[in-house]
Amino acid sequence: MELAEAKLKFIEAWGKLGSEWGINRTMAQVHALLLISPEAITTEDIMEQLSISRGNTNMTVRDLIGWGLVEKQHKAGERKEYFFADKDVWNIARQVAKERKKRELEPVLKILSELTSVTGDDKDPEFKTFQKSIGDINRLAKNIDKTMEAMMKAEENWFLSSILKVFKG
Repeated sequence: MELAEAKLKFIEAWGKLGSEWGINRTMAQVHALLLISPEAITTEDIMEQLSISRGNTNMTVRDLIGWGLVEKQHKAGERKEYFFADKDVWNIARQVAKERKKRELEPVLKILSELTSVTGDDKDPEFKTFQKSIGDINRLAKNIDKTMEAMMKAEENWFLSSILKVFKG
C-alpha cells in the first residue's frame, strides 16, 4: 500500500471511530489529517485534502481548538493561519477524557446529586425503586469520574500497567 492510500485509509478509519464515539465524522477526519501532517497546515490545505467547504473547515477547526486537540499557529510574514495537532496519543486521550468529562459526565453528576435528595414514602415501591436506581447510577457515575480523574493525572506507563493487571486478573 502506498503512503497516499494509507493516509486516506487512516483518515476514513479515524472518522468512523470518531462517529462511533459520538464525535462528528468530519471533526475526526480533520483531526486525523492534522495528526499525520508533519507540519502545521492551512485551512486551504484541509479543504483540498478532505474535499470539504471553507465553512465546514473553519467550524471544525474551531471545535478542535475548543476541545484542546488543535492549536493555531502563525508564520512570520504570512497572513494565513496554520493548524497543528499534538502527535502524542497519550496527551490526546487525556484531553478527550477531560473534555468528555466536562461536557457529559459533570452535568449528569450534578443532576444525579439533585435526584438523590428526593424525598418520599419508604414503603412506596415506586419511590424505593427510583431511589435505588438513582443511588446505584450515582455511585457508578462517581466511580467513572474518579477513574477518569486518575487517568488524566496518570503517566502512560502507570495507566497501561494498571489496564494490563485488569485483563490478567
